[in-house]
Amino acid sequence: MLTIGEFSRLTHLSVRTLRRYHEAALLEPAVVDETTGYRYYRVDQIPTAQVIHRLRDLDVPLSEVQRILRTPDPGVRAALVADHLQRLEDVLDRTRAAVVSLRRLLRPDPAPIDVELRAEPARTVAAVEAVIGHGDVSAWYAGAMAELETAVGAAATGPPGGSYDNALFEQERGHATVYLPTAAPPRTGRVHPMILPAAELAVTTHVGEHDGVEVTYGELGTWVVENAMSVAGPVREVYVVGPRDTSDPAAWRTQIGWPVFRVT
Repeated sequence: MLTIGEFSRLTHLSVRTLRRYHEAALLEPAVVDETTGYRYYRVDQIPTAQVIHRLRDLDVPLSEVQRILRTPDPGVRAALVADHLQRLEDVLDRTRAAVVSLRRLLRPDPAPIDVELRAEPARTVAAVEAVIGHGDVSAWYAGAMAELETAVGAAATGPPGGSYDNALFEQERGHATVYLPTAAPPRTGRVHPMILPAAELAVTTHVGEHDGVEVTYGELGTWVVENAMSVAGPVREVYVVGPRDTSDPAAWRTQIGWPVFRVT
């Protein structure tokens, strides 16, 4: 048997932490002296303590650590750990995106934005449409785009794009459309033919991952307002280069089109 102090030194878990894990029924001593209340541990409890230590290093909540330890099925345990790791990766991705945006915003002399005034003709596209919440855009987009690419395939005549109503930004819920240009749009599942209307747009290009695109939106919107050209209408995006083309986020290019007064 090991005293709690000896067990603490061997596992790098403080005495205070070991007491807390005992109270939470997470790591119970092998023996508790009824007279003194001293806790004693077995040598074969060291690996369990080390697993708990590593899980807590990953910010796994105590309740989930308990589930992992008490689950007899190795596959279930692995799935529980994988789910938490995915959540950590999602948080890390959001943190990286926030850092990139802040670096752009805090530059002392930001580079001037390149804007092109463009008259876009009407075009035939295969589309998927829905009214969605702002927080659901990424997941909905991934599913809709996968469905479009399966339905259209090699018949696509240009890069994919999207059209997003103002309400999606202003009210956090609104109409969204993603599309693929094609001469003969199919009708299958959620995919259907659509005429993308002609539009007058101020267009700029966002470089890199879509996270942080709000900075480019702000720069383009500022340009439009300063030039007194803004009109109501959905913002358009064209995914000129994206994950379907290259796994390198630095190479991704998204054109953003802001509706403006007629330019022709």
